[in-house]
Amino acid sequence: MHFCCLGSGSKGNTTLVRHGETVLMIDCGFSARHVTQRLQDKAIKPEQISAILVTHEHADHINGVAALARKIKRPVYATRGTARSGKLDNVADLRWIQPGEAFQLGAVTVTPVTVPHDAVEPCQFLFEADGKRLGIVTDLGSVSPYVLSAFDHCDGLLLEANHDVDMLRSGRYPPRLKQRVAGDWGHLSNHQAERFVRSLNLQRLSTLVLGHISEENNCPTIVRRHFMPLEETVGRIVYASQQDGFDWLPI
Repeated sequence: MHFCCLGSGSKGNTTLVRHGETVLMIDCGFSARHVTQRLQDKAIKPEQISAILVTHEHADHINGVAALARKIKRPVYATRGTARSGKLDNVADLRWIQPGEAFQLGAVTVTPVTVPHDAVEPCQFLFEADGKRLGIVTDLGSVSPYVLSAFDHCDGLLLEANHDVDMLRSGRYPPRLKQRVAGDWGHLSNHQAERFVRSLNLQRLSTLVLGHISEENNCPTIVRRHFMPLEETVGRIVYASQQDGFDWLPI
């Protein structure tokens, strides 16, 4: 199993998981035209995508989903709450998923995981194939015991390290938005992300990607400062960018 990212941040998020002939797209926060260009950089043609999975209805995750799904004629998987947002109304083949209930897409077993985030029915995903487990978990304001249990024992993990608390506090965001980002239903800070990782089974975790790093309230240098002590334990730590995401990584 391999995974890559076309871009990660508040301006758009799209991740790909590939195993054999199965290529899954998680979210499409870019326009269909823009995401097609970014797919070329990862040596993927749009028609190779098997299905699109949607985590929640916020614009930076769902903007291009309907248009791309129509273009490539592929199914879209989302919770009923996400579907009720109206942003998937033009999807011809929309399939509802139930958090906690695994389903099969080609060679990959997919489990939606409920997360605390200020959307209608948000979820993140766990992928399993050939005995390997990959977790993709961004856009959560706090780490519940359920989330921690679901993403323990992963071989690979994409986790958000959204903001630095001091930068957010002194930054340009209005008070209400600062409260939303820092709240239990917003986004993880660097400290929260670090604690999350340290709570996992690090003997198994071989690849860690930190993503959804705010360009306004964080910077890669600060994120690296938090996670450098874990480099010898984890082995491979990658920092996703808004512009380029990250290239294909094996699990």
